[in-house]
Amino acid sequence: MGYYFTSESVSEGHPDKVCDQISDAVLDEILRNDPKSKVACETLVTTGLVVVAGEIRTNAYVEIQDIARRVIDRIGYNKSEYQFDAQSCGVLSALHGQSNDIYMGVGRKKPEEQGAGDQGMMFGFATKETENYMPLTIDLAHLLLKELAAIRREGKVMKYLRPDAKSQVTVEYEDGWKPKRIDTIVISTQHDEFNEDQRMVDKIEADVLNILIPRVKRKLPAKLRKLFDQDMKIFVNPTGKFVIGGPHGDTGVTGRKIIVDTYGGRGAHGGGAFSGKDSSKVDRSAAYAARHIAKNLVAAGICDQVLVQIAYAIGIAEPVGFYVNTEGTSHVNMTDVEIAQRIKKLVDLRPYAIVKRFGLTNPIFEETASYGHFGRKPETRKVEVYYKDKTTFVEDGKIYKNVEFFGWEKLDLVDQFKKAFEI
Repeated sequence: MGYYFTSESVSEGHPDKVCDQISDAVLDEILRNDPKSKVACETLVTTGLVVVAGEIRTNAYVEIQDIARRVIDRIGYNKSEYQFDAQSCGVLSALHGQSNDIYMGVGRKKPEEQGAGDQGMMFGFATKETENYMPLTIDLAHLLLKELAAIRREGKVMKYLRPDAKSQVTVEYEDGWKPKRIDTIVISTQHDEFNEDQRMVDKIEADVLNILIPRVKRKLPAKLRKLFDQDMKIFVNPTGKFVIGGPHGDTGVTGRKIIVDTYGGRGAHGGGAFSGKDSSKVDRSAAYAARHIAKNLVAAGICDQVLVQIAYAIGIAEPVGFYVNTEGTSHVNMTDVEIAQRIKKLVDLRPYAIVKRFGLTNPIFEETASYGHFGRKPETRKVEVYYKDKTTFVEDGKIYKNVEFFGWEKLDLVDQFKKAFEI
């Protein structure tokens, strides 16, 4: 008998995730106008109401109401019966200027000397369990909800689906974190009213088993499809009914799903949320850097699993702490301390360098705000901006820039690491 580990995810329609997406959409729109902006944007949603608050330093002006309503409509809250919809909800803005005391620690005459926007410790994690170097439990939990959202938007089957949903996956492991089988899947999805409660329960459970699960399995490699066995337990809407949901069913706040955003409870988390924060806040940028290092270490064959920690003091550019734990899976003849010392010489971890490496002054963050910031596919796309510099170009009277999304997921350090560690 093995041991069990569980992770959960929430859909884009979950109240807390609605807030994360609005906060990051506000951040993106400000950066689209002024990439030097400093933003700390928090959102609260409840029945018929959105409150956006926080501190910004920018030359841009953006319409908070328009941004919030666009995000809410995209998610799918567009019917009055939800008691929270894009057209009729109230939107209040309480944004104000950033504290000069905070800015003193960040602003520098030389950009490369930019200090960390706050103190704190940030973690990155990677494992060989999956092709994207994420823990299997959180990867499956995200995939279940992404497919559920795709089914809802297609509108061909499961037409009763509403935006709010949660998933949970428990995997049985053998020694060494080797996945043996999927033990339990929990799906709770908001839905329309049915005429009969029992018919509703039976219909949703049958559709999850016969529509959702097969679609998810088709997206997995053969070795992971084998983990779905006949003894796997599936619980669908265990309370029996989930009509009242979203911000009407539960107040949402930015930054309450930090474990969903990261590794599903594997590794560690420093406690700082990501969404709504510009990249001078190392809560976000250094967590991306730590994941980048961890993923490239595993991909380079230096270890099978690794936890990386970076720590900062507010106003100081260089990290005050750097830690690597390969959890007994190292394939090089070095201690974890020696591995950490070598990485510090190879990778510049000052905030300015991290921001430049991943293009974190670009409007790339709304997409990170649902289904996890890690394990995603890095890609470059053309996006519209409202400023001109040497990185932008004009097409059909509009200004564009080629922007990299999820750059911290690139495997661009693998060759450098292999050479440095003689692999």
